[in-house]
Parts: sequence; C-alpha cells; structure tokens
Amino acid sequence: MVPHPQVIPGGGSHVSVVRDTIGLMCGRYASTKDPATLAAEFDAVDGTEGEAPGADYNVAPTDPVLAVVQRHPRDADGTPDPKTTVRSIRVMRWGLVPGWSKDLSGGAKMINARYESVATKPAFKKSLATKRCLVPADGWFEWLREGKAKQPYFMTRRDGLSIAMAGLWAVWRASDGPPVLSCTVLTTESVGPLAHIHDRMPMLVPPDHWARWLDPDTADVTDLLVRTPDPVLDALEVRPVSSKVNSVKNDGPELLEEVQPGGDEVALFDLDEVRNPG
Repeated sequence: MVPHPQVIPGGGSHVSVVRDTIGLMCGRYASTKDPATLAAEFDAVDGTEGEAPGADYNVAPTDPVLAVVQRHPRDADGTPDPKTTVRSIRVMRWGLVPGWSKDLSGGAKMINARYESVATKPAFKKSLATKRCLVPADGWFEWLREGKAKQPYFMTRRDGLSIAMAGLWAVWRASDGPPVLSCTVLTTESVGPLAHIHDRMPMLVPPDHWARWLDPDTADVTDLLVRTPDPVLDALEVRPVSSKVNSVKNDGPELLEEVQPGGDEVALFDLDEVRNPG
C-alpha cells in the first residue's frame, strides 16, 4: 500500500519564516471553502481523508493548503492505471520541496514560481512537466505603499466563486515516515489596477484550461504559460482591507472586509476603466 502523504506545518519557526511575506507575491491568500464545496466547484472528489485544514483567512508559507490534482489511480501495490484519471482535492504544504532536497527547510522560499522561467529552473521544471495543480483561493492579498505605511488589498471574484491559481507540486520523502506533498503558485506580470499595487500576480487559470493544465499525460503546456486572460480579470474586485492581515497571528472573516484607509471614501478599482481610460 502506498503510504498516505503527510503535511508538516511550519512549527515553532512559522512566524519567523513568514514575517516578511507582505513583500512577496503571492505571499498571503485566503482559503475558506471546505473540500466538499471545492470538489463540487472543480468537478473533483474529496481526497483529503479528513486531514483538510479549516477555513483560513490568512494563509501563509508552510501552511497546509488545499490543491486540485488529476492523477492515474493506483492499486494496492501502487501501480497506476494508465487508462483513467481521477481529479481530487488534496492537502499539501505551501512552499515546494523538490524530491532531491535534503530537508523541508527550503520550501518556505519557494512559495512562488515565475512563469517566464519555470520551465528552466531545476526546482520546478520536472513538476511543470508531470505535476501541475490548481490552488483554489477566495482571493489573495497584496500591499501598496502609501507614504510610510503599507495598505493591504484583497483581490477576489465579485461572484464569490474560487479563483484557480496555477500551481506545481512535488513529493518529498524522508528516510522514514510518509511522503510530504508540497506546492508552489505560479506568478505573472500584473495588469491594470493590479499593477498599481504590485508588479506580480498569481497566474489565474480559466475553467476552460483546467483539464489541460491538470492532465498528467500532457508534458508540454508552454502555450498555457500566459498572463491571466481578460475575462478572468474582469471578474475580479480589488478592495482595501484591514492592516490586521499583516500579522499571521490574525485570522477571521473580518480580514476580508472592506475598509476606508485614512478615513477617505473608498472606490473599488474598475478594470474596464483602467483598460479603456476616457
């Protein structure tokens, strides 16, 4: 029997690892839907086997997260069935740890992979060919410097559906114990109002590309390594939120609520106006 993968959280070093992630892209996001809800949304089955993390409004590096994968099912001896695939929701550690790594410590530095170079980087190129995933999220956070302060913003869909961040995953095995699954989120150049906040954003995969991105038998997905399509961007809302999200110790739905920085009236960015000014 293939051992069940294990997710190892950040442990005592968690805060020190993620304390500077407000300067990264994408360094924080929200994931509040349970596996059953995500399974219905992504046409998958729940493969978390009761190990899924609860709702997390402030996901940070090394946290356990949910990811969508599509694999050939294996029998009791671990032999894959080449004739069929199963799409499932799995639990992974955020921060990719390649199989050749000596330990898990480097994963916290590999929460993102640039889409421009992912095919050539030793840590990512094998996963790009054989282990691609989708990382569902309610939305992600970015910080805009305003004077001496940094104002956090939350990017999310207006309709409440999940965004599907392009991801890669890997399996790391210690000398003893179960294997560890880990993942990274691909990033692209930001466009429109998103570029006003940060020059990078997650690579968002539209539903009509999910099947090819997840297909374990398709090694070349170069044509899918593109900036996020306009229809996906058009569905987004960019909202200022509380600086409470700056601390990984804070969690809860209030982190996603719109605020008014400096007491000024807040106007949400309109992607159409930025794309077609005047």
